[in-house]
Amino acid sequence: MADPFDLIVIGTGPGGYVCAVRAAQLGLKTAVVEKRATFGGTCLNVGCIPSKAMLHASELFDEANHGFAAMGIEVKPKLDLKQMLKFKDEAVKGNTDGVAYLMKKNKIATFHGTGRIVAAGQVEVTAEDGSKQQLDTRAIVIATGSDVAKLPGIEIDEQQIISSTGALELQKVPKKLIVVGAGVIGLELGSVWRRLGAEVLVVEFLDRILPGMDADVAKSFQRILEKQGIAFKLAHKVTGAKKAGSGLQVSIEPANGGDAEAVEADVVLVAIGRTPFTGELGLAELGVELDKRNRVVVDAHYQTNVDGIYAIGDVIAGPMLAHKAEDEGVAVAEILAGQAGHVNYGVIPSVVYTFPEVASVGKTEEELKADGVDYNVGKFPFTANGRAKANRTTLGFVKILADATTDRVLGAHIIGAGAGEMIAELAVLMEFSGSAEDLARTCHAHPTMTEAIKEAALSVAKRAIHM
Repeated sequence: MADPFDLIVIGTGPGGYVCAVRAAQLGLKTAVVEKRATFGGTCLNVGCIPSKAMLHASELFDEANHGFAAMGIEVKPKLDLKQMLKFKDEAVKGNTDGVAYLMKKNKIATFHGTGRIVAAGQVEVTAEDGSKQQLDTRAIVIATGSDVAKLPGIEIDEQQIISSTGALELQKVPKKLIVVGAGVIGLELGSVWRRLGAEVLVVEFLDRILPGMDADVAKSFQRILEKQGIAFKLAHKVTGAKKAGSGLQVSIEPANGGDAEAVEADVVLVAIGRTPFTGELGLAELGVELDKRNRVVVDAHYQTNVDGIYAIGDVIAGPMLAHKAEDEGVAVAEILAGQAGHVNYGVIPSVVYTFPEVASVGKTEEELKADGVDYNVGKFPFTANGRAKANRTTLGFVKILADATTDRVLGAHIIGAGAGEMIAELAVLMEFSGSAEDLARTCHAHPTMTEAIKEAALSVAKRAIHM
């Protein structure tokens, strides 16, 4: 019998493969189990990476159509959707091949099939042909990620009623697209198809978009999206969708009750969130504790109530973000190797990759008010930023929230071109418990979009220069 592994990771999304790589770096004999033919999980195969490729391509198409002429560039772009989808697929392959290389480089054993935990220290892998093999290990990390949340009464067929997966495979631009859910996924994919020519209506159960984001940011962002041509029906719910000729008839009702209306659409995208993917693991038989939302309950060291079984990423509490899962993967690998792995949950940025992008880290104003924290606000618009004016990217602003007593930055929010890159500066500052004054006195290159961050920090003390 072969020596047992030190660690088996089930799932090779961002959390799982990063956990495996870090464990191997630390000298642990490591294996991964992956049910897909390729590594990378939802994120690399049908999520983060392909959606960003489509966002990038559609943004350039939209800019060529509506922005180039003002800069003296005369073009008449023609959409080749088949080639755009090929471009997207190439991005996916490049990334999944990269993870396969990391497995080989770090001498990680790989097993393709569905993983099931039959006992603490034992993982059964069922291959696609039905054959089974049992692997022995000292520790198991569950990193199986999440699945698309279903909408009662709406059956996803990935043809006309689609999830985020189907939204990345549409073979033609729908004339009218209804997006159910005004969260990150719905707004990103709605933006892609709006740029490519679809008429887009977003239906949201709540009375606002981007629940959990700073309300000031969400309101401003909604106005920007409306000007771009996306329509919103807030405080409403989709209660049905049935075939009507070649299209769909969608039933929409007020969230608090009232008369339904029928709206025609070619495609309906269900984007109401995601649920932990734990059904095939055998957790109930093992007695692994789950919470009311079907998430695996773990302690401060990511261990479940069953010794030797750990969990990270979308299957445990916290934001369902790839980078959150990655940091947890590193932390649990280091803990298993006898080190002090740790994740600072107060400094996990989140980004909406539309145009302009929306990025945030730390507390929102609503959270600070609820916590009774006295704070100061510094805000600076990109309309007053030299680089933004030169680049015609003046939409949005930077907003910084700092403790009124200590000046420590507690939260930061950006709407603007490249916001997802710029938010990292605020995250680093907050990791070191930096103040708005620290940021305000840091020299920023001119002309750059990041000067707006410095100006927002200056604005906390009511001393912005360019406003």
